[in-house]
Parts: sequence; C-alpha cells; structure tokens
Amino acid sequence: GLYSNEAGMGSAPNAAAKADVSHPAKQGLVQMLSVFLDTLLICTATAFMCLSTMTDPTQFVADGAADAAGYVQTSMSASLGSFGPIFLTVAMCLFAFTTLIGNYSYCEGCLEFIIRRTASRGEILIFRLIATVLIFVGAVASAGFVWDMADMLQGLMVVVNVPSILILGGTAIKCLNDYVKQRKEGKDPHFIAK
Repeated sequence: GLYSNEAGMGSAPNAAAKADVSHPAKQGLVQMLSVFLDTLLICTATAFMCLSTMTDPTQFVADGAADAAGYVQTSMSASLGSFGPIFLTVAMCLFAFTTLIGNYSYCEGCLEFIIRRTASRGEILIFRLIATVLIFVGAVASAGFVWDMADMLQGLMVVVNVPSILILGGTAIKCLNDYVKQRKEGKDPHFIAK
C-alpha cells in the first residue's frame, strides 16, 4: 500500500500543495479519492488478474522472500499470452519515467521551500546533476539494496509524517467542517485562513 499510494508517507502533499483551488478541502478530497482508486481498484484488479490465472504463487517464494514481479509477469503471460510481458515492460518503463519526473518535481519544490527563494540557474543545474547521479547509482545498484534503501527511507518519512498528521489533524477537521458548512449553504466553498 505504501508503494502504491503513499498514504501517510507525506510525499503526495507536495503535489497537492501546488494545486490552485478555492478551498483546501477540495484538494484533500481529491487526494483521498486517488488513494481509493489506486488501492481498491487498480491493485485489486491486478490481484484478481493474478489469482484468476491459476498460477501458483508459492512458486515465486524463495528463502522467505516473494518474487512479486515474477508472479505478476507470469500471470500476465497466462492472461495475455506473449503480449503480457511486453505490456508489463512498457507499463513499468512508463511508471518508472513518470515517477522520476514527479519525484524530481517534488524535490525541486522542496529545495525552493528550504532555501526560501527561487533557486538560481546554477543551483538548479547542480541539483539536477546530483539527481542524475543518484538515479544512475540506483539503476546500477543491486535490486536488494535499492529496495532495502527505499523501504528504510519511506519508513523514516512515515515516522516523521505521522506525528505531523496527528498535530495538524484538528486543523484539517476544522477545514473540512468549514467546507461542508459552505456546501450545505449552497456556496462554492472558499477558504479564509482566519
């Protein structure tokens, strides 16, 4: 679920923060919908596709570790024939590319937030070079190392983000109540911070 929708990790709000909406609850509801669609529809469809192929998932467990990608690839082959692995390869390439672009955008926005100004062309160039080196290291490192690092770093993000969610939860509820109140009054909700 964490890799699927990032709920609770604190990375998706970077994209939501760039949205231009009249009330933050509007964007919050869209973000909630994306978690629902991604987890309950897309992941469930993938699971049902795998389970309906009669492919034995126990064949994809070695030394207590699951080879989920191998299981999905074999299931795709069983469902779509020789087109299955091609479809999966194209889908994974598109997913990887869009993930890199999206995460880079998050990082550039965070950089400007941290330095509290628009980064200069030179700073952006250095930042892009560092990002390119990190992408290269991730591409040539062993898969186990990359997944272990991703697990650890995402776990650390959750450890930092969950207390923030608890601290800001009351404010979020007040914001939602303001949104619901304005909707009940027949208005197009607009947010005023005070």
